[in-house]
Amino acid sequence: MIVDIWKSFRDLPAWVQIWLVVLLIPTNLAPLAYLDQPNGILIAALSIGGMALNLPIMLATRGMSKAMAFPHLICWVPMVFVVIAVFASEAELATGYAKFLVFLLVIDLISLAFDVNDARVWFKSRSAK
Repeated sequence: MIVDIWKSFRDLPAWVQIWLVVLLIPTNLAPLAYLDQPNGILIAALSIGGMALNLPIMLATRGMSKAMAFPHLICWVPMVFVVIAVFASEAELATGYAKFLVFLLVIDLISLAFDVNDARVWFKSRSAK
């Protein structure tokens, strides 16, 4: 099963593999470094949750699937609002944390744009059956 998942990952276009390994996964693990910051625990839980919930999907489908968009939508859309609320609050943000939140927001909004399309394609493939 792990070999099937690895092969499925390696079958993705090179730019997607790079996007996942270099940007998306590390960026969404990084909130662990900011747990002591305003809403840090919630942001970390939503950020990591959006990835962790993909594990059962990968195991069930034995690889990558358009259905992997749904955990991102479920966790990262609320996280976007939490991050915006942090910026809108009166809380003093450490410069590094503020810069990281902007980066997290940009990366996850780009991902969510792909995820909306992937979810649409997944639903369309289901209704065609």
